Amino acid sequence: MSVEMLAGYTTDYIEKYSQQNNEPDWMKTLRADALKQADKLEMPKPDKTKITRWDFSTFSHQGEAKKISALVDLPDHIKKFVNLELDEQNLVILRNQFNSYQALSADLKDQGVIFTDIFTAMQEHADLVQKYYMNEAVSVDEHKLTAVHAALMNGGVFLYVPKNVVIETPVQAIFWQEDKDLALFNHVIIVAEENSQVTYVENYLSDHQETKTVANVVAEVFAKDNASISYGSVDHFAYGTTAYINRRGMADRDAEIKWALGQMNDGNTLSENVTHLLGDNSFCYAKAVSVGRGDQTQNFTAKTVNYGKASDGLILQHGVMKDRATAIFHGIGKIEHGATKANAEQESRVLMLNKDARGDANPILLIDEDDVTAGHAASVGRVDPLHLYYLMSRGISQKEAERLIIHGFLAPVVSSIPIEAVRKQLTDVIEGKVY
Repeated sequence: MSVEMLAGYTTDYIEKYSQQNNEPDWMKTLRADALKQADKLEMPKPDKTKITRWDFSTFSHQGEAKKISALVDLPDHIKKFVNLELDEQNLVILRNQFNSYQALSADLKDQGVIFTDIFTAMQEHADLVQKYYMNEAVSVDEHKLTAVHAALMNGGVFLYVPKNVVIETPVQAIFWQEDKDLALFNHVIIVAEENSQVTYVENYLSDHQETKTVANVVAEVFAKDNASISYGSVDHFAYGTTAYINRRGMADRDAEIKWALGQMNDGNTLSENVTHLLGDNSFCYAKAVSVGRGDQTQNFTAKTVNYGKASDGLILQHGVMKDRATAIFHGIGKIEHGATKANAEQESRVLMLNKDARGDANPILLIDEDDVTAGHAASVGRVDPLHLYYLMSRGISQKEAERLIIHGFLAPVVSSIPIEAVRKQLTDVIEGKVY
């Protein structure tokens, strides 16, 4: 697997790719070291899923640069994610991993906010990016997929919010995989300094179905003392895309990180969402919904780790499976020794629409401290016939009744997406995958 995954990607290739992107020396060194480690490290071993059978090897690494002159020129299936009526956009669009459109309000620029693609950020703010890039949250050497990501990273965004800056309107990134075999080795870094606040929303979109390729995504999110970050995402990679997605959060004292993740990929997916509650009174609410169909396999992990006193980690995962789709939901609450008064709670529920669909919800609590609270709930089952009967007795057809039940089941996460256009898109994706 290691030879196949990196076939053709030699040290010379990595050096040339780094040079053409004008990367700083530290990044060139990081890539080269990661390439060496990738050959030695093993693949991750998620519980109950054999990802060594998945195709992480078929992809191209570089796409074709295509600029976007104006948002009105976007094709309709991309245009619907942006609000064309806004005078000032806080938006970055990566088309085939090139920064094709970028806008940030003058007010935010004046306050020192940085929002741009990862390559521009490395050129203009090298020391700041280096401080956070695979240094504190995600490590290069965690396993083969993180090392391959570090070696081949080919796109992403960097968002930095200075101390005491409150951004009232959401900041948005769109990652548009137009070239059908282009891999997205995408890296996102979000930093909110002390007493700052930001809402960030991203969309991952594919323009193909059958062509095989790879998405290897890493997001590192840092909320400093008393900072607040709301992170919304809709992942919608096509059937031919094998996806590994690793989102990691670090919350300091009195900080909060809230996740609202729509995990709607059509291909095989391994997803990890881990938040470290480092500071006292830190808070995380990780919400995620997933819909599986066809013969895809999905393995999702949501985990909170409480280090700080009176820290609070909440997990909510809801999934709907149909056809022959299989999904495993791991909910893990870990309370470290010394995290007195901490709380860890989780809920994982899977709804199966067909007899061949498979769902598994695994709640895990790991408690190393006495003076804490913790709890979990998990269920796997079919649509409740009593709910169907209640709705159908009021003149609603069975199909429409099932539709209402499913949307209600997924509503706790869908309603948390802060941008109306993105929220509607997630609803449309759910509708398209279920019916």
